[in-house]
Amino acid sequence: MTKPDRQETSLAEPQVQAAVVCNATGAADAYLATGSGSNFRRIPTGPAFALDLDGIDLLLVPNGTDHVAMARAVPAVLAFLERGGTLACFDGWVTPWVPGHEWVMDNQYRTIDVRYRAGRDRFGLLEGVDIEALTFRHGISGWWACGYIEAARGADLLLGDIWGRPIMVVDTTTTPGAMILTASGPVGPATEVADQSARALDRLYDNILKFAAQRAEGRKAT
Repeated sequence: MTKPDRQETSLAEPQVQAAVVCNATGAADAYLATGSGSNFRRIPTGPAFALDLDGIDLLLVPNGTDHVAMARAVPAVLAFLERGGTLACFDGWVTPWVPGHEWVMDNQYRTIDVRYRAGRDRFGLLEGVDIEALTFRHGISGWWACGYIEAARGADLLLGDIWGRPIMVVDTTTTPGAMILTASGPVGPATEVADQSARALDRLYDNILKFAAQRAEGRKAT
């Protein structure tokens, strides 16, 4: 399999100082391979796990992250958000440590009936993203998310399902920082064959990087 040409499928990559929580499973390697001048710091989980977010603009918590480790890191996460950092959590199972939000497991609807709909996108995070590619993969619907998010008051429902449940939210009101959360839906740079779904995730990821970089530049300017 070949790696897709990111120049054809995504925005020019902005520069951002990011930290990626790593479980040593290889899931975070794609984030760490992201280049073009940006700095991505690996923070491994384990007995010595500690979130050192000094100088970090964006904290990435990939799908499959150790939720027990993140629960121990609540003070560091809150301090990071209080100073205006951007948190992007792509693993709904760990959201009890996210202020104001909680992931809910709900399989009352058949996967075959799942469809996603765009909500309020004030920051252009869905720009160029094919939502149908998040709804369907190889003809299977509802593959991308699991359950839904009980969102904090004032958060934007960026992406929902046809039953009105939040699948992806953006919160810039609960803390001075910003939170981008998915209901366990993975997001990240495409590393395998660039099928339609991979291109959608790649574009969404690039939009998030751009958003975090713009927020960081805005803080420096004030």
